Amino acid sequence: MNLTRRSLLASASALAVMPKFALGNEDTEVLEARPGAVSLVSDEFPATEVWTYNGEVPGPEIRVAQGARIKRRLVNSLEQPTTIHWHGVRIENAMDGVPGVTQDAVQPGGEFFYDFEVPDAGTYWYHSHFNTTEQISRGLYGALIVEEPNPPEVDHDITVVVDDWRLGQDAQIDPDFSQIHDWSHAGRLGNFLKATLTPALAEVKQNQRLRLRFICVATDRVMQVAMTGMQGKVVALDGMPLAVPTPAGVLTLGPAQRADVIVDVTGEPGGEAVIGFVGREGNITLASLAITGQASLASRGDIPVLRQNPIKQLDPLNGAKIAELKMEGGAMGSLKQGIYKGEMMSIDKLIENQQIWTFNGVAGMPDAPLAEVALGETLRIPIINDTAFAHALHLHGMHFQEVMPDGSFGPLRDTILLLRQERREIAFTASNPGDWVFHCHMLSHQKSGMITWVKVTA
Repeated sequence: MNLTRRSLLASASALAVMPKFALGNEDTEVLEARPGAVSLVSDEFPATEVWTYNGEVPGPEIRVAQGARIKRRLVNSLEQPTTIHWHGVRIENAMDGVPGVTQDAVQPGGEFFYDFEVPDAGTYWYHSHFNTTEQISRGLYGALIVEEPNPPEVDHDITVVVDDWRLGQDAQIDPDFSQIHDWSHAGRLGNFLKATLTPALAEVKQNQRLRLRFICVATDRVMQVAMTGMQGKVVALDGMPLAVPTPAGVLTLGPAQRADVIVDVTGEPGGEAVIGFVGREGNITLASLAITGQASLASRGDIPVLRQNPIKQLDPLNGAKIAELKMEGGAMGSLKQGIYKGEMMSIDKLIENQQIWTFNGVAGMPDAPLAEVALGETLRIPIINDTAFAHALHLHGMHFQEVMPDGSFGPLRDTILLLRQERREIAFTASNPGDWVFHCHMLSHQKSGMITWVKVTA
């Protein structure tokens, strides 16, 4: 059977994996990064060779109580180095998982022990932070769920990991991760869209209440996610509860962004509750839940507001330090030259070095931070996207708020999506000492230049 683009973009919601085996000991659970194979498309096609944590894609869901301590021993059974980044967690710097910044890369056959507390309830995830364009595209990611002491009452609490894969006609991952066209445009966009539900629920009942924890793990694609047969509200973004929940229409999720949605099943028995992708490729079903009956005669009423996490919200920004960030480069851009590894280069020379994008005229990780702030000091970062493409900027170690045009503050986030030629501003009070990476989570853009860092001194 030929694997056509139409079949690649078909509906998919269940991910069968090769058998897993127990690892580790009583004291420390193990996350082993190792090759594996999954039935990604369907049983009609060959199993897709992937990279896994403990034989699973996504990796094992880690679900703990707020304030718990997580201990995991990373065992690297790959043929290239790797690390684990705990995305969105306000973590101590040494545990952040960034090679060359917070730790050495874990070499093949090596190990690293991660040990940290999770101070905030919410939806987070973990993923490789070495050669991320390839390692995340091959499957090295998993969900990290931190439960509130008193979670809202729902019938099902479901993690929904959405991804797109770039597959060939043999259902294998396209192994070319260095296409200049990808790097200079919207990135490595896949041709097979998928949602993986944990638990793998197949049916619901009318008027049941669901908590859907959406995690966009796409390498570069912005996901537009819609729900039919369900109605409710967005109650948290990037793990942080909203003070005022908003109606759950079409969710726009840039790479690495998350949204917690509480919905009631409103479809009729015999119908379906559907999670779908909306885009230029058309409307694509990612997951479909059969509505098999009626749980009650009426819905449960108002959607609750989640309890806020122990993070101080921004105060008026008088006296805050300012560090502007200007993004340039890519196709159809005006970038003529930039600094790479301390040397001023023409755009042609930058491209020879596989560097296409710049932050403030610098491609790749600079020696000097974007800003240095003291613990407790507030930093404002006006951002100018002077490019023809969208970018999802992620700050490690802390959450920020958007400074709105009227001076008010948006919700706490760890990743902000800027559309082409858009200007936004974020601000945060430095609450976590260390060297924190700030980069585009369109991973093709990060690899080809879009990365910097912020220093917080104790």
